[in-house]
Amino acid sequence: MTRHLTGTHEQWLAQGLSLAAAPIFATMALLTHVSGGAPDMICSAAGASPLSGMVPMYLLMSAFHLAPWLKLIRGRRG
Repeated sequence: MTRHLTGTHEQWLAQGLSLAAAPIFATMALLTHVSGGAPDMICSAAGASPLSGMVPMYLLMSAFHLAPWLKLIRGRRG
């Protein structure tokens, strides 16, 4: 049985936005990295961790927003 976006317009919009977050953050990480990813003044402390900066932040945000995608994939397999 396939799973479709159902419900009111507001529910459909909320489901669509939850699915859009992870790819948008991943794209932002890629674009920031490709464009040179100059760190902000806050992130540019001498000897800063390699995890500081915008690219790792966008990658973490993308990872944290993967739950709707995993739920969608699990629903299609089951």
